[in-house]
Amino acid sequence: MAGSKTNTRPDPEKLLAKLKAEESESTKGKLKIFLGFAAGVGKTYSMLQAAHKLLKDGDDVVAGCVVTHGRPETEALLSGLPSVPLKAVQYKGVMVHEFDLDAVLNKHPAYVLLDELAHTNNPGSRHEKRHQDVEEMLDAGISVYATLNIQHLESASDIVAQITKIMVRETVPDTILERANEIELVDITPEELIERFHEGKVYVAPEQSAQGLENFFRKGNLIALRELSLRIAAEKIDLQMQSYREDKEIQSVWPVSEKYIVCVSSSPISQRLVRATKRMAISSRAEWFAVYVETPEHLRLSGTGKSRLYKTIGLAEHLGGEIITLTGTSIAQELVHFARVRNVTRIVVGKSLHGGLQNLKDMIFGSLVDNIIRLSGDIDVYVITGDPLPGEATPHPRTLVKHRPKLVQYLYVCIIVAFTTFVDHLLFNKLREVSLAMIYLLAIIFCATRYGPGPSALASILSVLCYDFFFVPPYMSFTVSDMEYLLTLLVMLTVALTLSITTVRSRQQTQLAKQRERQTAALYAMTREQVTASSAESIITASLKHLNEVFESKATVLLPDKQGLLKASSGSANSYVIDAHEMGVAQWVFSRGQLAGAGTATLPGAKAIYLPLITQRGILGVVGLLPSKHERLLNPEEMHFLETFVYQIALALERTF
Repeated sequence: MAGSKTNTRPDPEKLLAKLKAEESESTKGKLKIFLGFAAGVGKTYSMLQAAHKLLKDGDDVVAGCVVTHGRPETEALLSGLPSVPLKAVQYKGVMVHEFDLDAVLNKHPAYVLLDELAHTNNPGSRHEKRHQDVEEMLDAGISVYATLNIQHLESASDIVAQITKIMVRETVPDTILERANEIELVDITPEELIERFHEGKVYVAPEQSAQGLENFFRKGNLIALRELSLRIAAEKIDLQMQSYREDKEIQSVWPVSEKYIVCVSSSPISQRLVRATKRMAISSRAEWFAVYVETPEHLRLSGTGKSRLYKTIGLAEHLGGEIITLTGTSIAQELVHFARVRNVTRIVVGKSLHGGLQNLKDMIFGSLVDNIIRLSGDIDVYVITGDPLPGEATPHPRTLVKHRPKLVQYLYVCIIVAFTTFVDHLLFNKLREVSLAMIYLLAIIFCATRYGPGPSALASILSVLCYDFFFVPPYMSFTVSDMEYLLTLLVMLTVALTLSITTVRSRQQTQLAKQRERQTAALYAMTREQVTASSAESIITASLKHLNEVFESKATVLLPDKQGLLKASSGSANSYVIDAHEMGVAQWVFSRGQLAGAGTATLPGAKAIYLPLITQRGILGVVGLLPSKHERLLNPEEMHFLETFVYQIALALERTF
């Protein structure tokens, strides 16, 4: 009898997913990044050497933008390579030269060389950052060789600031490094780099060398940066090895999966927490969430606080985190509950920047960190410092707008309490004292629902005083002869204040719920009208009506003609004027299938934002939106809601094509 054999039959679903991934990647270019820990390690030189090997093998290679810094040996390598001329761009009255993306796309070589991946393009360029140019070339099937220093990686920028005392402003998202097919670490010893520095091989200008040596090129700094680059490169190699094992179906022991939560808010240190969580998630190859708990105080956020919150959420989304918005009255309870539901192992939270009365409150009721630790149980809690980084201003932590009640509201409260006292006086001989107290509590609840926390607190205090003065013996006096009455007054005051606070919070929670309900109702109303519409024109008319109302904007739908050129649909009446520049942005969105325009990093000079109508059949057209308040585009949640609207429009139009 033959011995049993191990079943090595591949999983059909995994095999299908692999084939789809390979098919998708086959049409795209490959990205190779030459990574170094500082300027002068030889990234550009190594890139040019690799380009010469490709050229020797007969590949089509061009230099797109290579910066030699005047180094003779680097210039000698560059001179032997074909290149695409740089584009002359006028900026602030000065003619500067920029990488010509369109020239490369038209030439369509097999490989393009690009220095300084973190470079910021000049205003007027199609993309804000050079790494976006790289992504467009990769999608067009052009492979790219690029250089990058470790200090320009987004998740490592604040580590570099702590090491070198220099805040790096130009960064690239970590997704670029994750997308790279190959990373070549260009490495030399710190001693050798310092020697090259003294020989003038790093910077040409003497004043630059002196400044660089003082602020950056110290042996300790370079050792730390070298270790950081080695670790990040090793993590990328490890991911490639894991992919290889899955591809070859090699059996291996997998570690226990870890998940991270970072608690984000309008705090000045929230962006640092997001970067720290991203680094930890990279180190353990873990899934991570950026969670914002929407409490009643969200309604009182100032403009600065909202802007800071939206930037933090945008950064977390940019770094690859999953954005979660929860609603509740206790941040700690909602956060820990979500962590338990999603099997999260670690929570990242920041130290409080508050002082004074807030510290006293934290000592009595416990700070956010204390409450999270108390509720966390077996979940690890990481507390990140809130000290400012070098070159970073210390912003004021207060982000709440104090809604000061009008003086007339306090006057109304006094009138209501006086009227309640008059009613109690009429019922004094007919009801017991406890029933009279209940009438005061009813008045307090009424004030809380109408006038907010300040007036309701005044109503609570005045009610207790009036009850004591008029209805507790000895009458017409604040003296309390019986200790039982004193206890009653204290309980009444406590209950009154608690009722007022609870009622105010409930009112605020209701306002938040109504906001979400309006969004859901608007989406439902649009979907219902789309179902009954019989033509593309009627679908567009109904959709634009709801877009205009919900987003307080002017919207249009652009559909392609037989030549693939976009034109405003007949259902887009009363829309905004689309000039040649705006139409160019819309045409780019249609051809690329990516959003662009105002509020985005691509073609941000446009007046409106443009989103593609994507379905399984392809791109049907483009939706343009000109909002009356452009700051709404900064809200990630609002943008997600807009994308949902546009996707629903695309699905409705698909059945008419």
